Amino acid sequence: MKPDYAQLFMVWGKLREWCRCVPPREPSPDPRLLSLGMQIRRLREDRGYTLEELAERSGLSFRGLIYIEHGQRSPSVLTLLDIAAGLDVEPGELVNHITREESGKPGSQ
Repeated sequence: MKPDYAQLFMVWGKLREWCRCVPPREPSPDPRLLSLGMQIRRLREDRGYTLEELAERSGLSFRGLIYIEHGQRSPSVLTLLDIAAGLDVEPGELVNHITREESGKPGSQ
């Protein structure tokens, strides 16, 4: 089972705030953006693509994909369509898990 990186990222942020070791640089990303980014990363890694390969396949910039995967940017619908095409998946595969998580129904769509 793969670790849930979005949850680990949020826990790390809370620990960082708690111990005041490192001052927060910016507000934490929206958990939905983190979840979207992790889904894109999972699909990319499952296909064996590097960020560079996905950038080339989708017509997006390498830097833009990094920001999206890390939940730092909210991609437009057209960008999501380009990413889905680059990953050769239906666009719904990128976002359907978010609505399932919010509704608490693991198998519903």
